[in-house]
Amino acid sequence: MASTHLDELDRQLIELLGHDARVSNRKIAAELGVTEGTVRGRIKRLQQEKLITFTAITGLEMAAKSRLAFISVHADVNNVRAIAKQISELPPINGVMITMGQFNILAICLFEDLEILVDVASDQILALPGVHHVETSIAVKTFKYNTRVARITGNGTATGPAT
Repeated sequence: MASTHLDELDRQLIELLGHDARVSNRKIAAELGVTEGTVRGRIKRLQQEKLITFTAITGLEMAAKSRLAFISVHADVNNVRAIAKQISELPPINGVMITMGQFNILAICLFEDLEILVDVASDQILALPGVHHVETSIAVKTFKYNTRVARITGNGTATGPAT
Protein backbone atom coordinates (compact mmCIF):
# COMPACT_ATOMS: atom_id res chain seq x y z
CA MET A 1 0.00 0.00 0.00
CA ALA A 2 1.47 3.33 -1.05
CA SER A 3 2.10 5.93 1.60
CA THR A 4 -0.61 8.56 1.51
CA HIS A 5 0.18 12.19 2.18
CA LEU A 6 -2.32 13.94 4.40
CA ASP A 7 -2.34 17.69 4.11
CA GLU A 8 -3.65 20.14 6.70
CA LEU A 9 -7.17 20.10 5.21
CA ASP A 10 -7.27 16.29 5.47
CA ARG A 11 -6.19 16.48 9.11
CA GLN A 12 -8.80 19.13 9.93
CA LEU A 13 -11.49 17.09 8.18
CA ILE A 14 -10.54 13.93 10.10
CA GLU A 15 -10.50 15.91 13.36
CA LEU A 16 -14.03 17.25 12.76
CA LEU A 17 -15.36 13.83 11.77
CA GLY A 18 -13.64 12.32 14.80
CA HIS A 19 -15.73 14.52 17.07
CA ASP A 20 -18.99 13.97 15.19
CA ALA A 21 -19.08 11.64 12.18
CA ARG A 22 -22.70 12.64 11.53
CA VAL A 23 -21.90 16.29 10.83
CA SER A 24 -23.05 17.36 7.37
CA ASN A 25 -20.64 17.99 4.52
CA ARG A 26 -22.16 21.47 4.22
CA LYS A 27 -21.33 22.31 7.83
CA ILE A 28 -17.78 20.92 7.47
CA ALA A 29 -17.29 22.95 4.28
CA ALA A 30 -18.44 26.14 5.99
CA GLU A 31 -16.18 25.54 8.99
CA LEU A 32 -13.12 24.74 6.86
CA GLY A 33 -13.79 27.42 4.22
CA VAL A 34 -14.00 25.03 1.25
CA THR A 35 -16.76 23.81 -1.03
CA GLU A 36 -19.07 20.95 -0.16
CA GLY A 37 -17.74 19.10 -3.23
CA THR A 38 -14.20 19.36 -1.85
CA VAL A 39 -15.36 17.83 1.44
CA ARG A 40 -17.26 15.06 -0.33
CA GLY A 41 -14.26 14.27 -2.55
CA ARG A 42 -11.82 14.23 0.36
CA ILE A 43 -14.04 11.95 2.43
CA LYS A 44 -14.44 9.57 -0.53
CA ARG A 45 -10.66 9.46 -1.10
CA LEU A 46 -9.91 8.91 2.61
CA GLN A 47 -12.43 6.04 2.66
CA GLN A 48 -11.07 4.48 -0.54
CA GLU A 49 -7.54 4.62 0.87
CA LYS A 50 -8.85 3.01 4.10
CA LEU A 51 -7.68 5.95 6.19
CA ILE A 52 -11.14 6.50 7.67
CA THR A 53 -14.25 4.42 8.05
CA PHE A 54 -17.69 5.11 9.46
CA THR A 55 -19.33 2.71 11.89
CA ALA A 56 -21.55 2.73 14.94
CA ILE A 57 -19.58 1.78 18.04
CA THR A 58 -21.51 0.22 20.87
CA GLY A 59 -20.71 1.25 24.41
CA LEU A 60 -20.07 -1.19 27.22
CA GLU A 61 -23.61 -0.46 28.39
CA MET A 62 -24.85 -2.44 25.36
CA ALA A 63 -23.23 -5.53 26.82
CA ALA A 64 -24.97 -5.38 30.20
CA LYS A 65 -24.22 -8.99 31.10
CA SER A 66 -20.83 -9.06 29.42
CA ARG A 67 -17.48 -8.60 31.09
CA LEU A 68 -14.37 -7.25 29.43
CA ALA A 69 -11.29 -9.47 29.54
CA PHE A 70 -7.68 -8.96 28.49
CA ILE A 71 -5.74 -12.09 27.58
CA SER A 72 -1.96 -11.58 27.64
CA VAL A 73 -0.05 -14.15 25.61
CA HIS A 74 3.64 -15.05 25.62
CA ALA A 75 4.40 -16.72 22.29
CA ASP A 76 7.43 -17.72 20.20
CA VAL A 77 8.97 -14.52 18.88
CA ASN A 78 9.54 -16.06 15.44
CA ASN A 79 5.85 -17.03 15.12
CA VAL A 80 4.15 -14.13 16.87
CA ARG A 81 2.38 -12.77 13.77
CA ALA A 82 1.01 -16.17 12.77
CA ILE A 83 -0.12 -16.88 16.33
CA ALA A 84 -1.75 -13.44 16.60
CA LYS A 85 -3.63 -14.15 13.35
CA GLN A 86 -4.85 -17.51 14.71
CA ILE A 87 -6.04 -15.84 17.91
CA SER A 88 -7.81 -13.12 15.91
CA GLU A 89 -9.84 -15.80 14.12
CA LEU A 90 -11.35 -17.13 17.37
CA PRO A 91 -15.02 -16.01 17.46
CA PRO A 92 -15.08 -14.59 21.02
CA ILE A 93 -12.00 -12.40 20.42
CA ASN A 94 -12.77 -8.75 19.59
CA GLY A 95 -9.24 -7.40 19.22
CA VAL A 96 -5.65 -8.63 18.95
CA MET A 97 -2.49 -6.57 19.18
CA ILE A 98 1.19 -7.47 19.00
CA THR A 99 2.89 -5.81 21.95
CA MET A 100 6.31 -5.27 23.47
CA GLY A 101 7.13 -6.27 27.02
CA GLN A 102 6.62 -9.39 29.09
CA PHE A 103 3.85 -10.56 26.73
CA ASN A 104 3.97 -10.17 22.98
CA ILE A 105 0.26 -10.54 22.16
CA LEU A 106 -2.78 -8.95 23.80
CA ALA A 107 -6.26 -10.24 23.00
CA ILE A 108 -9.44 -8.51 24.11
CA CYS A 109 -12.86 -10.12 24.41
CA LEU A 110 -16.29 -9.70 25.94
CA PHE A 111 -17.73 -12.75 27.65
CA GLU A 112 -20.96 -13.53 29.48
CA ASP A 113 -19.95 -16.71 31.25
CA LEU A 114 -16.60 -17.35 32.96
CA GLU A 115 -16.55 -20.82 31.39
CA ILE A 116 -16.36 -19.21 27.94
CA LEU A 117 -13.33 -17.17 28.99
CA VAL A 118 -11.62 -20.24 30.48
CA ASP A 119 -12.27 -22.16 27.27
CA VAL A 120 -10.86 -19.41 25.07
CA ALA A 121 -7.80 -18.61 27.20
CA SER A 122 -6.83 -22.05 28.47
CA ASP A 123 -8.29 -24.55 26.03
CA GLN A 124 -7.92 -22.64 22.76
CA ILE A 125 -5.17 -20.01 23.00
CA LEU A 126 -2.82 -21.88 25.35
CA ALA A 127 -3.22 -25.00 23.17
CA LEU A 128 -1.86 -23.20 20.08
CA PRO A 129 1.62 -24.37 19.05
CA GLY A 130 4.17 -21.74 20.05
CA VAL A 131 2.14 -20.30 22.94
CA HIS A 132 4.06 -20.62 26.21
CA HIS A 133 2.02 -18.72 28.78
CA VAL A 134 -1.36 -16.99 29.05
CA GLU A 135 -2.57 -14.58 31.74
CA THR A 136 -6.09 -13.25 31.89
CA SER A 137 -7.29 -10.04 33.50
CA ILE A 138 -10.97 -9.23 33.93
CA ALA A 139 -12.23 -5.66 34.15
CA VAL A 140 -14.36 -5.46 37.30
CA LYS A 141 -15.16 -1.74 37.19
CA THR A 142 -14.75 0.69 34.33
CA PHE A 143 -14.03 4.30 35.26
CA LYS A 144 -13.40 5.55 31.76
CA TYR A 145 -13.66 3.98 28.35
CA ASN A 146 -13.01 5.92 25.18
CA THR A 147 -13.81 4.10 21.94
CA ARG A 148 -11.10 6.17 20.29
CA VAL A 149 -8.29 4.70 22.37
CA ALA A 150 -5.55 5.79 19.99
CA ARG A 151 -5.87 8.20 17.12
CA ILE A 152 -3.47 7.99 14.20
CA THR A 153 -2.35 11.42 13.07
CA GLY A 154 -1.22 12.49 9.63
CA ASN A 155 2.48 12.20 10.44
CA GLY A 156 2.21 8.47 11.17
CA THR A 157 2.21 8.75 14.95
CA ALA A 158 -0.39 7.63 17.42
CA THR A 159 -1.73 10.04 19.98
CA GLY A 160 -3.76 9.44 23.09
CA PRO A 161 -7.52 9.39 23.17
CA ALA A 162 -9.16 12.28 21.38
CA THR A 163 -11.15 14.52 23.67
